[in-house]
Amino acid sequence: MNTEKQAARGLVDIEAYLYREAHLSAARRRVAAFTAQTDGLTHEQKRDIELWYLEEQKHVARMVTKHIADSVGAAEAAHHIRFGRWLRGTLIAMALITVVTFVCTAVLVGSVA
Repeated sequence: MNTEKQAARGLVDIEAYLYREAHLSAARRRVAAFTAQTDGLTHEQKRDIELWYLEEQKHVARMVTKHIADSVGAAEAAHHIRFGRWLRGTLIAMALITVVTFVCTAVLVGSVA
C-alpha cells in the first residue's frame, strides 16, 4: 500500500475512533446523570449500571453499523445487477445496429454494382 492510501486509511481510522469516543463520552454523561438522580444505590451498583449501559451502547452501535453496512452492500449488489443488465442491453443494441448497418451497406453496394 502506498503512502497516500495509508494516510487516507489512517485518517478514516482516527475519525472512527473519535466518533466512537464522542458517542461513549455522551453515553457516560447520560448514565452518570441517571445514576446521580437515583437514590439508594451504592457506589458499586452505580458502577455496575454504568458499565452495563456502556456495553449496551457499544452493542447497539455495532448493530447499527452492521445494519448500515448490510444496507449499503445490498444497494451495491442491486446497482451491479442493474448496471450489468444495462450493459448487456447496450451491447446487444450495438451489435444489432452494427449488423443492420453491415446489411444495409451490403445491399446498397450490391444494388450499385
